[in-house]
Amino acid sequence: MSIKAGVLRHRIDIEQLTITQDSSGDAVRSWSALHSSVPASIEPLSARDFIAASAVQSQIVARITIRYRSGLNASMRLNHNGTIYNISGILPDKDSGLEYLTMPVTAGVNEG
Repeated sequence: MSIKAGVLRHRIDIEQLTITQDSSGDAVRSWSALHSSVPASIEPLSARDFIAASAVQSQIVARITIRYRSGLNASMRLNHNGTIYNISGILPDKDSGLEYLTMPVTAGVNEG
């Protein structure tokens, strides 16, 4: 099942945590864009999804789908117009595993 371009109507930035040292040798944590303006579908969870979720999963607020990209992991975060989404998992498509990725996400600022 291929994903149609019209479904991917949002643009997100995929960010990763970068740790550098300042002039005094202290570690400075910051987020930098790994991929910018990635086409995505952002689907907020419905009330039915919230009811069906267990207590641990009830923090999931949406699912974001993008075309397949290698190298993504749950330590990264997604930024959509200033809203920060923390990745709770990365689920490949059921057919080939190389067409698209679906990520259940929680919302909120993640400073690492």
